[in-house]
Amino acid sequence: MSEREALVHRFRLLRLLRLSLVLGAVYDAVFALAMVGAPELPARVFSLPLPGPTFYLWILATLLCMLAALYLLAAHDPRRYSGVVVVAIAGRAVGAAAFAAAAALEPGLGGLVPLAAADLLFAVAHAAFWLPIR
Repeated sequence: MSEREALVHRFRLLRLLRLSLVLGAVYDAVFALAMVGAPELPARVFSLPLPGPTFYLWILATLLCMLAALYLLAAHDPRRYSGVVVVAIAGRAVGAAAFAAAAALEPGLGGLVPLAAADLLFAVAHAAFWLPIR
């Protein structure tokens, strides 16, 4: 691979990393808004029970919005916020494992499987686009 081709490949990966981080931010923000604005919607879509007091959904939604903001910072400047990219990769992978384990251990939580798949997809995408250019 020539030096020019390597540079083009590196910038393509950088664009894809930024896109995957923006999509992760949008995913988290939309889910957070749904959890606060219409909590019955994600519960119905994923066949999951709602937690007790709504307060707990608000706390989770706040954390998801904070995560979405961090994703957007990292998407804007992945080199400067490379620590956020590393945490995003690890966090998505651990989240996928946690969702999958909960779905496997609790018969009523099968709706977590698509969420586990989404987290795993984001972890793999972020890693695939970031590791070669770090």
